[in-house]
Amino acid sequence: MRKIKNKFYKSTLILIIGGLITKVLGMFNRIITTRLIGSEGIGIYMLLLPTFMLFISLSQLGFNVAVSVCVSENKFNNKKLVLNIIPVSLLINFVLFLIILFSASFISNNLLHETRTYYGILAIGFVLPFISISSIIRGYFFGKQNMFPHVISNIIEDIFRLIILILFIPLFIQKGLSFAIFFLVISNTLSELISIIVLILFLPKRNIDRSDFIINKKYIKTIFNIGIPTTGSRIIGSIGSFLEPIIMTYVLLKINYSKSFIINEYGILNGYVLPILMLPSFFTLAISQALIPIISENYNKNKLYTKNKLKQALLLSFIIGIFFTVIIELFPSFILKLIYNTNNGITYLQIIAPIFLLSYIQTPLTSCMQAMNKAKEAMNGTIIGVIIRTLLLFILSYLKIGLWGLVIAMSTNILFVTIHHYLYIKKFFK
Repeated sequence: MRKIKNKFYKSTLILIIGGLITKVLGMFNRIITTRLIGSEGIGIYMLLLPTFMLFISLSQLGFNVAVSVCVSENKFNNKKLVLNIIPVSLLINFVLFLIILFSASFISNNLLHETRTYYGILAIGFVLPFISISSIIRGYFFGKQNMFPHVISNIIEDIFRLIILILFIPLFIQKGLSFAIFFLVISNTLSELISIIVLILFLPKRNIDRSDFIINKKYIKTIFNIGIPTTGSRIIGSIGSFLEPIIMTYVLLKINYSKSFIINEYGILNGYVLPILMLPSFFTLAISQALIPIISENYNKNKLYTKNKLKQALLLSFIIGIFFTVIIELFPSFILKLIYNTNNGITYLQIIAPIFLLSYIQTPLTSCMQAMNKAKEAMNGTIIGVIIRTLLLFILSYLKIGLWGLVIAMSTNILFVTIHHYLYIKKFFK
């Protein structure tokens, strides 16, 4: 038990340190990107981003979490497990590539009402296979509770991305914002490829033969049985995010808001405000990722130990959240000026920050439910939350309150889903 406990703390510490470094590098990436393509470019990219996130969720299908759970339970040949799921993942990504190829024009012109997102949407299809393979290999290391390769690959990936952004965005921006947005998306292929290479270097040195690639139906069935319910919540959330700019743009244009106002305000909210509010997420994500194999191994064997580990994770996440929230509330202008060289979004930041406290504990709650094979219940809560959010967004946008309808809808969703997950887990442990 002491060994498990030490592994949990060691894994959490490594992920937090690595998360801090990658968060700083990510912040530099955002600063450079924002200053190179401006608020209008950020607004266009943010309109595109929910579509990107939806296709990432569809391409991964929870394989990373499923591999992590299977490896932690040590029931299968781990080498064959990983090598079996990669070809299946690539096949899924090829189908998604064809869907993107034929739907990109419709999404950009008819749904997002912004033609400059077209090339960026096309680029998504090329990026997905690299992200999927990277996530599967990371799942292996998470299952082994070896977080060091994940951290190192993330750091190298972010450094590489920072370099290519500095070198190439100025060249692409000369051709127009649509080409700059295209490069922002397509650059992920190179950074993810670097990440995959680094992760492979840390894999155990074993001989690979043809038999390792022969599809084992039991392995695939197990991965899908764990992965699809697990990713259900994420896919539902991604669908809600995908619909968000579509509904918001449609309604606001209909009630005579200008396209430039919508792009600018949406860029401020999603490009400046939300990234700042999500700064503590690397702590909560690190805690959650370290928690999954611990809970997966112990929730049936030692319920009291599992409950205590979850309590520690929630308390730590909440304390971190309070600290960041106080800083944001006291110095919103300073933070925005320091990171993005702007004062836009101060009011959004101060009003949303207290509500985001709940999102910091939502991550470990969701991870706990997934590790206990209660992903279906987590998905049910997410579905209801997304429905509430979407309906509120549609109704409130007609009240001519700008993007405050989106703020209220988003806050309500955070409140509902967090309370739903908490009450379910509380009932389970009783």
